[in-house]
Amino acid sequence: MARIRVEAEVRPTEDVEKVKRAILNVFTPDSLEVMDLGNEYQLVVAEAYSLRGLMKLHEKLRLERILDAARGYLLRGIDRGILVFKLNKQAAYVGRISFIDMDAEAPLGPIVFTVETGDPRAVVEWLAPPTRMGRPIYERPMPRDG
Repeated sequence: MARIRVEAEVRPTEDVEKVKRAILNVFTPDSLEVMDLGNEYQLVVAEAYSLRGLMKLHEKLRLERILDAARGYLLRGIDRGILVFKLNKQAAYVGRISFIDMDAEAPLGPIVFTVETGDPRAVVEWLAPPTRMGRPIYERPMPRDG
């Protein structure tokens, strides 16, 4: 079974509700909580126990026509049964997808996705299949452990 954990830090200058909204614009969690980190910092943690939590991301990648770019970022994020990738929090707040490589690319911090699954490559193939002329060559169904 898949487990997806999404985290975003809430800085002292940010509104926790806006950070929650940024996450919810790109992810559908089974649970969402806010943890106090001290020094006015908080952490929003959302979890899903199925790949269905990634359906909003799946749809937005197609609407924004960024499958090739997304595929590159996602494939680089695979390591030993885990897929990790980061999205720009401010872009997510307005419903857009913007992948980032380094935290410095997101001044208010990134949204970090950690997807634990038996086959992370199958998740990438489902989320962002290869394209030709900007269109998916094929569409894979959601992997079974989803």
